[in-house]
Amino acid sequence: MTFDQRVLLVDDEPRVLEGLLRGVRRRCEAYTAGNGAEGLTVLDRHGPFAVVVSDLRMPGMDGITFLRAVRERAPTTVRILLTGQADLAAAMDAVNEGHIFRFLAKPCPLPILLQAIADAIEQYRLVTAERVLLERTLHGCIETLTDILALVSPIGFGRASRAKQYVAELAAHFQVRDRWQVEVAAMLSQIGCVILPPETAEKLYYGRALSDEEQAMADHLPLVADKLLANIPRLEPVRRILVYQGKNYDGSGTPPDAIAGEQIPWGARALRIVLDFDTLQARGFSTGLSLDVMRSRAGRYDPDLLEAFAGLRGVSMRNLEWQEVPLRELRPGMVIAEDVKTRTGVLVIARGQEVTESLSERVRNLPRIVGVVEPVRVLVRGGAS
Repeated sequence: MTFDQRVLLVDDEPRVLEGLLRGVRRRCEAYTAGNGAEGLTVLDRHGPFAVVVSDLRMPGMDGITFLRAVRERAPTTVRILLTGQADLAAAMDAVNEGHIFRFLAKPCPLPILLQAIADAIEQYRLVTAERVLLERTLHGCIETLTDILALVSPIGFGRASRAKQYVAELAAHFQVRDRWQVEVAAMLSQIGCVILPPETAEKLYYGRALSDEEQAMADHLPLVADKLLANIPRLEPVRRILVYQGKNYDGSGTPPDAIAGEQIPWGARALRIVLDFDTLQARGFSTGLSLDVMRSRAGRYDPDLLEAFAGLRGVSMRNLEWQEVPLRELRPGMVIAEDVKTRTGVLVIARGQEVTESLSERVRNLPRIVGVVEPVRVLVRGGAS
């Protein structure tokens, strides 16, 4: 039997740890730690680990506490607990709480330990394979939806692209777990725009006054997005973010329920900020004025998120240079700085969209076909061109 995954062994008794290591390292790549704190350090430095095996009784941090911390840091790592006969009740509680894959009584014969590790590695492989499949499936579905949005509503797609960039910066700043959920929600936040007439979408984009009928359509957009995504599995957290993206921090807004403050999903609170900021920018407000206007809207935003966002906006423009280039010279990595329109005012590429290979290929013939206004203003990082 050959194991191709890392295993971490944690025990405060050096002799026991040495014995475990001798038996396990013949079959797999094994690391050791003498206590829970050291184990977490090894996990951070040398992970990911397929399996962590820990003793229950250790000074400072017992095995259950340690493995709970492992679960928080590395949810897919499979956890095994070693325990003496007197601790069986505690070990059973750990299993029943769902934190432990299996517990083994000490002293544990080597064949039993190796079989338990083999089973744990197989469980790890199943979980990671499912995750990879899920990520690829979700990626394909999301890419298809955003491609449709790009074709049907360039305004909506550009707005979504900028929102993704902004929330990614915020999520990194706050070290948000499951960051993909927030970024996917941002990319899909405008998917409901496919139901809007072009003139209504443009009004919404520039923050212009809407008629009662148009406002009703705009208020309905989060629910449209929720229905469009309802049949895609595992997107429930994303859908919840989208449903609450119009919710104010003080509990007002949509949906009209009792949810407020920290109860609102973090991603929804972030989207509330970045989308309003984007609207103010589209109206021609400077970054500073946009943020001042938002600070004046009492109760609308999470104050901590808003101040963090303001700080990031002061940093994000560093090392970026403005350039004006012909459309044919757009290169991947450039960011569209101003809306690209035809001479008749039709939006072709929304500001904030990063140029990709597919985009540059798609727009190569646009000046000749539809008469795009050139040159195009772009942002490039570090003076690249």
